[in-house]
Amino acid sequence: MLAEISFGEILWTTIVIFFMVAYLMILFRVIFDIFRSHDMGGWAKALWSIFVIVFPFLGVFVYLIARGGGMVERDVKAA
Repeated sequence: MLAEISFGEILWTTIVIFFMVAYLMILFRVIFDIFRSHDMGGWAKALWSIFVIVFPFLGVFVYLIARGGGMVERDVKAA
């Protein structure tokens, strides 16, 4: 059983798990930022949330491009 697993498979699995965890961290950070933002109205928050949920990768990347610069400012303000 153990002899059937190659080093390449272990390395590939480790890389895949790393990127999955990194993506989930970014996804939750974006979702928290959507609801923490006071400069957006309720409909804008709802539309961003739906966009991020329906198109996960595209939604997160578009959000980071469109509103990513203000995420740090909102984090500092919240802290």
